[in-house]
Amino acid sequence: MSPSASFSDVVRDRRAVRSFLDKAVPDDVLRAVLDEAQLAPSNSNTQPWIVHIARGTARDRLSEALLRADDEERYSLDFPYDGSAYEGAYARRRQDQAKALLDALGVSRDDEAGRRLAARRNLEFFGAPQVALLCVPGFAGARITADAGMYAQTFLLSLAARGLGGVAQTTIGFYADTVREALGLPDDHKLLFSMSFGYPDKRWTAQTPRTYRASLEESVHFHE
Repeated sequence: MSPSASFSDVVRDRRAVRSFLDKAVPDDVLRAVLDEAQLAPSNSNTQPWIVHIARGTARDRLSEALLRADDEERYSLDFPYDGSAYEGAYARRRQDQAKALLDALGVSRDDEAGRRLAARRNLEFFGAPQVALLCVPGFAGARITADAGMYAQTFLLSLAARGLGGVAQTTIGFYADTVREALGLPDDHKLLFSMSFGYPDKRWTAQTPRTYRASLEESVHFHE
């Protein structure tokens, strides 16, 4: 299937999908998405992204390993993450997004068991039959991880242009060693995050509010 929507429509309609149909993406469609993502810009054309796609039994094996690691609190991050580092408007947006998701699921903030179950859906890839693990070389720094971010955006937009959906999951980055062990990846493939993707469950997307965006005045500064 070829994309037909305008670029503006794709950008405005794309959203993070957290519920998928049990329907695998055909190889020809997946190859087209990956071909377009490969065109993402990068510093000096280094193209420093390494992508592993887990599907079928590999996907199931990985999910089971992630759930075990979570039960045992075995966390391993290749890149540090500190939620408390977000301040001001950035912290408020983060909190607002979390509240909107929990409200859509009918989970109250003081329901610790419900919140944990909701979080563990990440480790089941929200039901998506396939997941992309986005890695970078072991020597990666800020510039290289920024390049990988441009790859991820292109990948997600290409999915959306074809009526597919995806969601970037920093949660999976908390289990880097588990991912490498489950899929047999080299030690120098450093995990940033994953992107579960597939055919969206439209019943879920219909009942889930869209997150708001900051105004241009908050984010863009003109100098003349």
